[in-house]
Amino acid sequence: MALFGKKKETKEKKAPASPKTRKARQAKLADGIAHEIIRAPWFSEKALIVTEKGVYTFDVSTRATKSQIAGAIKEIYKVEPCKIRIVNLPAKRKAMRTKRGIGTRAARRKAYVYLNAGDTIQFA
Repeated sequence: MALFGKKKETKEKKAPASPKTRKARQAKLADGIAHEIIRAPWFSEKALIVTEKGVYTFDVSTRATKSQIAGAIKEIYKVEPCKIRIVNLPAKRKAMRTKRGIGTRAARRKAYVYLNAGDTIQFA
């Protein structure tokens, strides 16, 4: 019963992966899934103030990644984002109006989408 034999298995070394660029990392989206990733624009006082600086805020799916959000923005609004930041908003406990007791509001997620200078998004 030899645990440490003299024969060593030779493993083939793979070539190192090429450095990934932002465009290579963007996930390909299936047709019609972009509207499931980006649910709606986020209209709040803070969100409307930062739109003057080229930062747009969206309510996004809780499972969406940054590359999926970037692909959805490009598909829906035909604009290439330069940076995306994601904020997870936790569920909150709220008093129920119709029943006694406390219920919970669902957890949400919003994304800040930074655009290049000169690019804009028009909301209809």
